[in-house]
Amino acid sequence: MSAERLVIVGGGMAAVRLCEELVAGSYDGSVTLLCDEDHPPYNRILLSAVLEGTQPADALTLRSEQWFADRGIDLRLGARVLEVDRERNEVMLVDGTRLPYDRLVLATGAIPTLPPIRGLVRLDGSLHPDVHAFRSLADCRRLDVAVKPGQRAIVVGGGLLGLQVARALSVRGMLTEVVEGADHVLHSQLGEAGGRVLARDLRRLGTEVYTGARAVRLRDNVLVLDNGHSLETDLVVLTAGGRPSTALARRAGLMVRRGVVVDAHLASVTDDRVHAIGDCAEHRGRTTGFVPPAWEQASVLARHLCGEDVSYDGSRNVARLRATGLDVAVLGDPERAVGEIVEMTNPIVGSHRRLVVQGGRVVAAALVGDLSRVGLVTQLYDRGTVLGVDEPGQLLMPEAAAAPVTLPDEAEVCACAGVTAGQIRACSSLEACRETTRATTGCGGCTQAVCELLGVQPELATS
Repeated sequence: MSAERLVIVGGGMAAVRLCEELVAGSYDGSVTLLCDEDHPPYNRILLSAVLEGTQPADALTLRSEQWFADRGIDLRLGARVLEVDRERNEVMLVDGTRLPYDRLVLATGAIPTLPPIRGLVRLDGSLHPDVHAFRSLADCRRLDVAVKPGQRAIVVGGGLLGLQVARALSVRGMLTEVVEGADHVLHSQLGEAGGRVLARDLRRLGTEVYTGARAVRLRDNVLVLDNGHSLETDLVVLTAGGRPSTALARRAGLMVRRGVVVDAHLASVTDDRVHAIGDCAEHRGRTTGFVPPAWEQASVLARHLCGEDVSYDGSRNVARLRATGLDVAVLGDPERAVGEIVEMTNPIVGSHRRLVVQGGRVVAAALVGDLSRVGLVTQLYDRGTVLGVDEPGQLLMPEAAAAPVTLPDEAEVCACAGVTAGQIRACSSLEACRETTRATTGCGGCTQAVCELLGVQPELATS
C-alpha cells in the first residue's frame, strides 16, 4: 500500500507548525508544502520589528529550506495554487503543474481588504505610490525603503498590527498619526478604559491618535477624515481590515461562510479529505485571526493525521502587542466574557488591568502597561485554577509583582512553543532565553513574562 500523499497549501506560520508536528508525530505519508512567496516561511509577527530595525530580516525565517529537505518534506517556493480539483484529487498550480493528493490542507491565511478611501487606487488598479499595505515581507521591504525620518506618516487602523507599525515608524523618526474608526484603539480586544490608557501612552511617545473618525479621501498628500479634519502626510500605511482567504475553497465547492467550515477534526464539512487551519478556517461559527489558535489547530490536526484519537473543541485566544514602549496582553474576550469583573485603571502611570472571574477561575483578562503579572495570569487562565476570594484583587496590585512565583519544572510557561519552567531555569544567557522561548516559531514574545514569572536574571527580560 502506497503512503498517503498530503499536500499543504500555504506557507504561513500555521503550515510550518503543522509540518513540525507531523515530523514529531512520525507521520508516515509524504508531505508537499506549497508556498506562493519566493522565500522560506517566516514569522509575520515580527515584521514590524524588522521595520523598526530591532530584528534583521533573516531572523524571521521559521525553518530553512534545508530543514524541510532533511525531513523529506517537498517544499516548493513560488508555487501559487490556481485550482483544487476534488474529482481528480489534484491541485493545479498557475504554471500548469498538477499535484495529486490523498489529503489536502488549506492554510491560506487571510488577505487584506482595502478601506473605502477615494484616491487609494489609481486608474490602472495599482495603489497610490504613497500608500502601502503591510501584510507580507515584500510589503515590509517596500515600506522600509519609503521611510524618511522627519516626514509624516498616517497609519489607518488602530488594531494590534496598526499600533505596531505606528511605533516602528515613530522609532524610525517619522511623525506618525493613527486613524481608527472605532471609539478607541484596540477596540476588538480592549474596553474603553484600556483603550484610553493605550492612546495616552501613544501620545506620550509622540504618536497622535484620532478615534471615532474614518479616512474617506486621499488627495494631494492630504488624508481627509469624515469628521472634517484633513491630515497632511507623506506616507499612508493600511493595516485595517482583512478576511479569510477562501477563494480556492469556494471554487472547489467547499462550504464557506466567513471561513472554510470545518468539524472537530478540522476537516471540511463538505469533504473529509480536505482540512483547513489558521485564519482561513471557521469552526463553530468562529474564525481565529491570531497565531496561537492557528498553532493549536495545527497541533490537533497533526496528531489526528498521525492516528491519535483527538478532536478540536475551540482555541483559547491570546493577543499580545509587541511594540517598543507599549505593553498589552489580552487573554480570552475580557469585554464579552461572563463573570465578575475585577478592574483597576491608573491613566497617570499608563496602567489598566481587568480580570473576568467565573466560579473562582480567570476566564478572560486584559493587561495594559505593567505586564509583570502576565505570566502568572496566563498560567491561571490556562489551567483554570480556582482562586481564593482575595486573590483576583491581589493579582492586580502593583506590589504583587515583587514576589516571584515558584512553578514545578514541568509546568508549561510559554504555550506558543511548549516551553516549560525547567527549560527557562536552565537558560544561562540572554541568547539562550531568546532561543528557548521562541523555540521553533521565532516568537520570542513570551521572554519578558517568563523571566519575570520565574524570577530569573532581569537582563533576560529585555528581548
